[in-house]
Amino acid sequence: MRYERSKLLSRIEEGFGKSPITLLLGPRQCGKTTLARHYEGRPDTHWFDLENYLHRSRLEDNPMGTLASLRGRVVLDEVQFLPELFPVLRVLADRPDMPARFLLLGSASPRLVRHASETLAGRLFRIEMAGFCGSEVGLHHQETLWLRGGFPSSFVAGGDIDSLKWRRDFIGDFLQRDLPALAESRLSPQQLRRLLLLVASHNGSAVNASALGRDIGVDFKTVQRYLDVLEGAYLLRVVPPFFVNVAKRVRKAPKLYVRDTGILHALLGLETAEQVQTSGRMGFSWESFCLEHLLHEADMDGENCFYYTVQGGAELDLVAMSGGCVFGFEFKHSDTPSITKSMRVAAEDLKAKRVFVIYPGPDTFALDQAGRFVAVAWRDLSNLRPRMC
Repeated sequence: MRYERSKLLSRIEEGFGKSPITLLLGPRQCGKTTLARHYEGRPDTHWFDLENYLHRSRLEDNPMGTLASLRGRVVLDEVQFLPELFPVLRVLADRPDMPARFLLLGSASPRLVRHASETLAGRLFRIEMAGFCGSEVGLHHQETLWLRGGFPSSFVAGGDIDSLKWRRDFIGDFLQRDLPALAESRLSPQQLRRLLLLVASHNGSAVNASALGRDIGVDFKTVQRYLDVLEGAYLLRVVPPFFVNVAKRVRKAPKLYVRDTGILHALLGLETAEQVQTSGRMGFSWESFCLEHLLHEADMDGENCFYYTVQGGAELDLVAMSGGCVFGFEFKHSDTPSITKSMRVAAEDLKAKRVFVIYPGPDTFALDQAGRFVAVAWRDLSNLRPRMC
């Protein structure tokens, strides 16, 4: 079944309208090429797949001659294989008549993002994408999306067993090919797998690189390099603590989240929805699931999101700024969400305008008379933005 990703297509069109170059980034297999196929076959679209030897050779031998004469849209897929194109694209982007608009597709890596940002500064419209979210596949697929994650091949698999096999193969390929190349390190395959398993087991927890390093027998700088690569490849989200001038001891270590819950469950050995529901890590899995969908569905900037925890128990899973106001978020897998003392204290500490409790139920409603605390149904996340004002 084909799912339309109209929101992302609208963002690409916005990029074409605002900048000469649009960069679409995301993890491998999240659907970038499939999305860009929307333009394939049109007479004004030219496609280059840099994994295709012939296409790549043309661009390596004579990039300016190959690209300068093209008109309309030019799609460069897997652009991370040929970063030498960026200086050429900068020259082409500065032509006064702008005869072509470029769409670059890339599996994110720290080096690619840095090179593109430095070389194409002021000429680039950047879009980050992930796997499917609820509004793209249908909100009634909540349980399947939570178990299998949003990678298209995992989500649309014929059954949970096929989905799990795909995810395990994806993890194996990433460990054997992508991670060693991106990190430029010589950790053994066993150490790499151990690191991923540790990250999964600490999902949703505040962890520092030194502690992880002790568990796998390497120094904290090596672990930090790998964490940076995992974050740059869109497999790991690092949420820093929110600091505020309160007379309390605020936790300083960042929280780590595996972005895709299907990958998280495969790493934890959770094969079925029942196993997820009865697992001791269920709450942290739900937290990851809600966090990623909140950021994508409500168009929130992940770089401006934090968590808040102080010694003594006051905490909020997520803190975000919008319009000069502080908003808090809690992710609770409960049929009857409520206001806890911890939430009240944290809201007062931060002078939060509103605190949203994201839960799996069907209805969104106020938890107090003032409407400061609101229970938000997972399926209503796409309608949350207007409440943040």
